[in-house]
Amino acid sequence: MTTLLSFRSRLAAGGLFVLAISSVQAAGPYLHGFDPIALLPPPPALHSTEDVADRDATFRIYSVRTPDDVARGKAEHKVTLFAFAPAIGPNLKPGRYPQLEALIKEVDEEAKPVIDGGKSHWGRPRPNVDDPARFSDPGDPEKTPGYPSGHSTRGTLFALILAEIFPGQREAILEKGRLIGWTRVEIGVHTPMDIYAGRVLGQALAQALLRDPAYQQDLASVKAEVAASGGM
Repeated sequence: MTTLLSFRSRLAAGGLFVLAISSVQAAGPYLHGFDPIALLPPPPALHSTEDVADRDATFRIYSVRTPDDVARGKAEHKVTLFAFAPAIGPNLKPGRYPQLEALIKEVDEEAKPVIDGGKSHWGRPRPNVDDPARFSDPGDPEKTPGYPSGHSTRGTLFALILAEIFPGQREAILEKGRLIGWTRVEIGVHTPMDIYAGRVLGQALAQALLRDPAYQQDLASVKAEVAASGGM
């Protein structure tokens, strides 16, 4: 397997592009001992005044959701790089930027245990799990704990990475990252507090990545890949 850093030199040596795409992987790991529990405050106690207020706010938002909100939530059941195509442009499609795909894949794999660690530690039930009578038709039902939101964490994290790579679309990318999280409130599977925690966690993860030399080198390679293709 080749790494992101060796990919360009392999191509320059005459390797076939189609074969090389399948062997691209990121250098990682980039994150080392990241502890979400030390970063995030605990959610409020279940059914406390603060918790009830958070869930009531969720219900008000859920009650005015649109069919488009639900369709978007279902389409984004798994957050991927390509969820950002509306913000970046139609050229963001599988196979066009193999190094970028490898980078996001590595970041996603490293973020997952961090997110899951917070969820398991706090065990905060989702709105559709805690109150199924009120949230009787969640747009994309899930039963795992809700705090912090994985969608919000990934939406924020991926957006911050992509904004570095596609600075001309920065504002649209960041807005899409926010919407990926907020849609989960609209469809009744997260509360606003879950989403805000995910945004904090996603931003902290992005900052941790930027402190890692291997990530910095791979990010530079991705930027060169995008520039060589003519960008978007």
